[in-house]
Amino acid sequence: MHPLRKITSGFARPITLKYLKKEREYSYGGITIKIFPGVFHPGFFFSTKFLLRYLKNFDLKNKSLLEPGAGSGLISFISEKRGAEVTTIDLSDTAIKGLEWNRENLKSKIKIIKSDLFNQVPVEKFDFIVINPPYFNSDAKEEWQLAWYCGSDFSYFVKLFSQLVKFTYEKSKVIMVLSEDCDIFTIRKIAKQYRWDLVEKQRTRFWWESNFIFECIINHADVPSL
Repeated sequence: MHPLRKITSGFARPITLKYLKKEREYSYGGITIKIFPGVFHPGFFFSTKFLLRYLKNFDLKNKSLLEPGAGSGLISFISEKRGAEVTTIDLSDTAIKGLEWNRENLKSKIKIIKSDLFNQVPVEKFDFIVINPPYFNSDAKEEWQLAWYCGSDFSYFVKLFSQLVKFTYEKSKVIMVLSEDCDIFTIRKIAKQYRWDLVEKQRTRFWWESNFIFECIINHADVPSL
């Protein structure tokens, strides 16, 4: 970790966590959502806005879009505003509560499913799957940690890449954001085991942290039927 970042992170973390213990409103892209305590706040971190900027490269009108681990739902609600038909999923009860509150407040029609990744999601093919995953390799012991920890054995990514093929077709766009803070080598290795390649499409540096947009691409012809 960059020395300046280590110092700043140590100072900012307790302040950020204290701020996030209360409900907060956040406005971006022409919509305002409520962020419930413990839910990943897109205003404090770069990844959500980086993903949204990248999504501007695509026409979402009348496209089906799935957002696993939606958290606040900002990506889902903005994608719906751009014309997408959105399904959003999360495992956290608090995140689901917030998604439902914001759906009603925004008069949205997004479909909300409580699910551990795809476990409770009816199988269908999506044009876009947009993922801002938990990627620190520790085990979540509290609900808020679900947004950060992928399991000490990277179980989140094993489950993701083993199930993903059932929800995509040849022209689907599977878009994921990762940070240099995570073990991209191991995540890529897990993806490769299930015939997924992480192809870097864009990178940017926010202060001292590099973030990367990957498109996850598979050769469906080589994948056995599941």
